Amino acid sequence: MKKQHVIVGVVAACLLCTNLSAQEKKQDKKEKREVLDEVVVSATKFESKKENTGKVIYKITQKDILNNTGKTVLDLLNNVPGIEIKGLNTNPSEPRSTYVRGGRSRQVLVLIDGVPVSDPSGINQEYDLRLLSLNQIESIEVLKGASSTLYGTGAATGVINITLKKSSKKSFKVGYEVSLGTNNTAESSNNALSDKSGNLYISGTSDKVNYLASVNVTGVNGMSSARSNTATVFENDPFSSTNAMFKLGYEVNEDISVEAFLNYDTFDFDYDAGNYADATVNNGENKQIRFGIRPRLKYDNGEFYALATVNKIERVNVNTSTFLSEGRSVNVDLVNKFSFAEDQFQLITGFNYQEHSNNTVSPFGNIDKDVANFKTNDPYASMVYISDFGLSATAGARYNMHSEYGNHLVYDANVSYNVFEDKDYNLRLLSSYSSAFIAPSTYQLFSAFGNTDLKPETSKTVEFGFNSSYKDWLDFNVVYFDRTEEDAFVFQGLSVPPFGIYMNSTSEIKVNGIESEITIRPIDNVRLLIGYTYTNKDQDVDYIPENKIVATAEVSVIKNTFVSLVYRNTGERLARYFDSTTFMTVSQNLPSYQLLDFNVNYKVLDGTITLFGAVTNLFNEDYEDIIGYSTRGRNYKLGMRLQL
Repeated sequence: MKKQHVIVGVVAACLLCTNLSAQEKKQDKKEKREVLDEVVVSATKFESKKENTGKVIYKITQKDILNNTGKTVLDLLNNVPGIEIKGLNTNPSEPRSTYVRGGRSRQVLVLIDGVPVSDPSGINQEYDLRLLSLNQIESIEVLKGASSTLYGTGAATGVINITLKKSSKKSFKVGYEVSLGTNNTAESSNNALSDKSGNLYISGTSDKVNYLASVNVTGVNGMSSARSNTATVFENDPFSSTNAMFKLGYEVNEDISVEAFLNYDTFDFDYDAGNYADATVNNGENKQIRFGIRPRLKYDNGEFYALATVNKIERVNVNTSTFLSEGRSVNVDLVNKFSFAEDQFQLITGFNYQEHSNNTVSPFGNIDKDVANFKTNDPYASMVYISDFGLSATAGARYNMHSEYGNHLVYDANVSYNVFEDKDYNLRLLSSYSSAFIAPSTYQLFSAFGNTDLKPETSKTVEFGFNSSYKDWLDFNVVYFDRTEEDAFVFQGLSVPPFGIYMNSTSEIKVNGIESEITIRPIDNVRLLIGYTYTNKDQDVDYIPENKIVATAEVSVIKNTFVSLVYRNTGERLARYFDSTTFMTVSQNLPSYQLLDFNVNYKVLDGTITLFGAVTNLFNEDYEDIIGYSTRGRNYKLGMRLQL
């Protein structure tokens, strides 16, 4: 029997059980469909209705997170149309890359509670999402397209806005979660529980004070990072992480509040020598500490808040030599919203200050933080118009003032229009045009291979599409995007020391594609989602699939039970890697692959206890996610969540 037929059969069997189980009371219509007036914050930095923006926003809610207990932040992001996580199914010790709409990780800005985060000591200053625990996250919003007007450098293809959990309104709440699982390749059959995780949190509110404390510990072993292409068995490369979070808030009254936070995240890992190459001495450690304060004030017709944060990242890599890196970022954001003309107009103004530094010791040259640093001062403004006849529009600009390359202006505009909306059918048209920029990293500017004459990488994006729904059982959306990138950062090899330098590319890179998703609710408590992404890129296509399909079936017809099946079909990718034997760059087409994951949750004692289990790569498909590195085969996970 062909694998595709088996997949269809499993999904059909899952749906057939709806005829054998008593259906629960019909849910409220708002809970059964992704309504357009869903509240998001990414579009304007303040709470607003999703229907009032011409930008594409996907939201992963707390309900979605609880239904996917035991997974990671990257697991959930990989199911969003237009996103591809490179290396997701390799050993956890291997780094991941987040590609949005055919862009690179440096073109995606990550926010944590509204604060831009990055690694100033990294080559591209991109943020490592392995530093985060899904257990500590309330929701995730993905804002597609160029968004540098509101968010500054890095927001070229998208913004991933992660909101950490908030304090409970109860006087005291405690939760505990534990899970155990396997970590095997398709060729191994070890049933040892090599994937272990535990999370503990306490939270509450007493009078005007609220608090939250959480600790998560994870340890994974059982696989080698590199893939062996001979009879030689490579050693396992373990990974372990600890995530600690603390929040303390004080609410003076309904209009004045302040919150302070502290996050400490660390992970240790072993890594190998490269493609198909084992190593027994390589190991590393990443540490991150973030702390800051957010005062907020509401007044007649407006709201103001400030964010002041410090983020430090330390990285140590050990092989035959030792690499020590320390990056430090300071971010201050002052943001104000003023509404007028009976709330039809909103003026959002802000000023953002950032400071980044890099201190690195390595065999390839040291980087001194007294030299390797830069500052930015960015004023920005956006005007939002919300009509009473279905039209919404936003226009804004940001003036980036950089201590190295000077000044740069970005701007955007988007329009949304509800053609008609009644109890049966809804159709919303959307369109946007945006520019974005990416500032060169401290490494690209000040390392031995750096170039202080680098200009910012820029891009312009146009997109248009529609969201539609029919009654309470069908939602359908399609978006076309077209992006032109200029002055991309490229490494130019030289025949003399230092044998390379970073430069701005003289050629344009063009990317276009289509993102689509359909949601069907054929009967109560059954939801089917099918997402398809087509990406066409004329250059720099390394590991970017042209076609990707993600299909999900969610069934909760049995009381207190949630079951899901996720099918992913990732198309062919062009892989490039450096061959240490021939000292040449090799290009190779990787074939498409299909994965099917199973997940189940069961609640007892009115939700006080949740039992969960998962099987990933159900058919144990053997494929290469990254050329020359191991890929996870069929694996199992069981766990329990307790909430009091």
